[in-house]
Amino acid sequence: MTETRNSIVKRAVEEIQDGMNVNLGIGMPTLVANEIPDGMTVLLQSENGLLGIGPYPVEGQEDADLINAGKETITTVPGSSFFDSAESFAMIRGGHIDLAILGGMEVSESGDLANWMIPGKVVKGMGGAMDLVVGAKRVVVIMDHVNKHGESKVKKTCALPLTGLSVVDRLITDLAVFDFTEDGMVLVETSAGITIDEVKGKTEATFTVSPDFIIR
Repeated sequence: MTETRNSIVKRAVEEIQDGMNVNLGIGMPTLVANEIPDGMTVLLQSENGLLGIGPYPVEGQEDADLINAGKETITTVPGSSFFDSAESFAMIRGGHIDLAILGGMEVSESGDLANWMIPGKVVKGMGGAMDLVVGAKRVVVIMDHVNKHGESKVKKTCALPLTGLSVVDRLITDLAVFDFTEDGMVLVETSAGITIDEVKGKTEATFTVSPDFIIR
């Protein structure tokens, strides 16, 4: 894991509270499972039918029957449970997931999320993202602030197909943390060494700065 990704994942872990049921999206969010602090009781849910995901397995001790929604081998924690997809999505749609940590391709200034497809690329389906963004009690998106071409992924309006409208509660990038409120998009944190002007220069979206803004 790169230092940039490591910093994003560690910041995302701070969103988790003891006793939560948490869904981790495919990609970078799955790395959160390895960073849950000792002594914290958290049940990680996967929409393919598991509540109680543990850290990634040690090499050589993988069990091919234990996988997450991204088809990666995983471990389970004591008290974990297995169920079918219908039960899993009833859990999500019924509001029983306290927090969903999802990856993003684009996030708009109004909290819209695009994270399931790029037109022209073959995808197997949208997965559970569309259910999670409306079913989870809180949605946190983690992603790089700019794409490989240096273009902002934090947009005025998403250009890619949407996963959900006004569904993001908090966005965590390698540069900053934003909240989405009734008054719009608000910058609440920047990473160490990152200035507000630098964030503005790499952000297409319009935002205000919180009076409680901090530098981490």
